[in-house]
Amino acid sequence: MNQALLVLEDGRVFTGKPYGKIGKTLGEAVFATGMTGYQETITDPSYAGQIVVQTAPHIGNTGVNTRDEESSRVWVAGYVVRDASRMVSNFRAENDLQTELEKFDVVGIRGVDTRAITRHLRSAGSMRAGIFSGAEAQRPIEDLIAEVNAAVKMKGLSLSDTVSTAEPYVSQAAGQMIGRVAILDLGIKRATIEQMNARGLETVIFPAKTSAEDILAVKPDAVFYSNGPGDPEASGTQVETLRKILDLRIPFFGICFGNQLLGRALGFDTYKLQFGHRGINQPVLDRNTGKVEVTAHNHGFAVKVDGGPEVDSPNGYGRVLVSHISLNDDCVEGLQCQDIPAFSVQYHPEAAAGPHDSNYLFDRFVDLINNKRVAQ
Repeated sequence: MNQALLVLEDGRVFTGKPYGKIGKTLGEAVFATGMTGYQETITDPSYAGQIVVQTAPHIGNTGVNTRDEESSRVWVAGYVVRDASRMVSNFRAENDLQTELEKFDVVGIRGVDTRAITRHLRSAGSMRAGIFSGAEAQRPIEDLIAEVNAAVKMKGLSLSDTVSTAEPYVSQAAGQMIGRVAILDLGIKRATIEQMNARGLETVIFPAKTSAEDILAVKPDAVFYSNGPGDPEASGTQVETLRKILDLRIPFFGICFGNQLLGRALGFDTYKLQFGHRGINQPVLDRNTGKVEVTAHNHGFAVKVDGGPEVDSPNGYGRVLVSHISLNDDCVEGLQCQDIPAFSVQYHPEAAAGPHDSNYLFDRFVDLINNKRVAQ
């Protein structure tokens, strides 16, 4: 009974030991390449519905603590590691990772060849998977493969409501307040709110399906769309809300899922990447400065822009610059509107676990707010 299986939809099976809760879980298998920051990863709402394979071999050695949580719970659907630390050695640790996974009913597996899994996913693409441990792992393999193949696919899936706040709330600015930002919570991380508060921005955080009218009722100086899980094509309500914001020329900033929704609001398509970008070591070129930033990523979808680097918005919002690109695969990593006050990036400038190359984007957001105020 002390066995666990990772079963992929194409029939590949990896055998290991149980980690976290004993039982079964289904989700999309993806790999994350960060050498550090595993707690920020598992508590990132953007990983909802996904079984995360950590490419770093040693996981859990620094334990977990409440300060490093990006949300109120662990969101990963399942967790796959090679060598789970048998002991915790860090003065900040408040608990061990095994206990934390059990606390939030996360089924995991340890003792598997995560390098082989990663190479397979990089070749075949992210796919549906299941982790089965204890009695579940004793079932016929054919039955487990069939169950995985009957699971829901990530493409076409809307998950924003699952991870969003249930009620609006306010997070006060630190020091002198310079503006109010209305945030649409699509799976926001705490570090994002902290970055804005530290710059004098009061934030009002709204549930994912909040209307444009309710957002505008708080008289925001700017609007922000957060990161989050799911397929942007399934978020038509949020796209229509954003178009109303853009029509009013209210300053806008979006990250990750917010970048994809800005792209769709401007009239561009989005598509699913073969295996996505997940980790804290992704090189991105900022075309405005010519600098290369090492960035934190977690996305399986991207914006499709033909031509460029500057093109016309198909929906009539003027010229749009593809401001940032991935140096690994030329993926669109940022959009900057030239005729309306709106921009976005595909990666995570808040990056609590590092790197911090892209923190300046929050300063750029503040500049956008101040410039709009001066223009009025």
